[in-house]
Amino acid sequence: MSGRQKVLLVALVALLVALWVVAVAGRRDDPGDPAAGPGPLARLGRGAGAVDPATVTVACVPPAADPVATADGVVVGFGATCRLRVADPGALRTLVLRGATPFEVTARAPGDADVTVTDEVTPGPDGATVAKVAVDRETEVVLRCPGGGGCTVTVARS
Repeated sequence: MSGRQKVLLVALVALLVALWVVAVAGRRDDPGDPAAGPGPLARLGRGAGAVDPATVTVACVPPAADPVATADGVVVGFGATCRLRVADPGALRTLVLRGATPFEVTARAPGDADVTVTDEVTPGPDGATVAKVAVDRETEVVLRCPGGGGCTVTVARS
């Protein structure tokens, strides 16, 4: 083993020991606070965000009232089925859909996966229904209203 290789090996061992010391020193025995947020890790997701509702076009069956823009986003009312076409966001974004009644969402998974994902969204403890769909290219999202009685969904800004 040459002198240069020995120096590199010692430097690597020193780096591993230093990383181990930092990991042990930063360890906490408490369960943590889930409401505290990710802290410094939030910088990693800085480029990600919600899809702009203005980039979503709507086609519902049977035809319903035209979508209405509000401060929260675009409100879409539909009877049985509605197709949302999301323009290419240029990067991975989240399409946020909010409602007050249960609805079903079907969309293609992001990336190169040839998978279609369907989710039946039901009200949470606060009574609101929220669906978040990952979008990284032009995508068609299908909304269905159980029973065909009519649903109202907001394409939210966040």
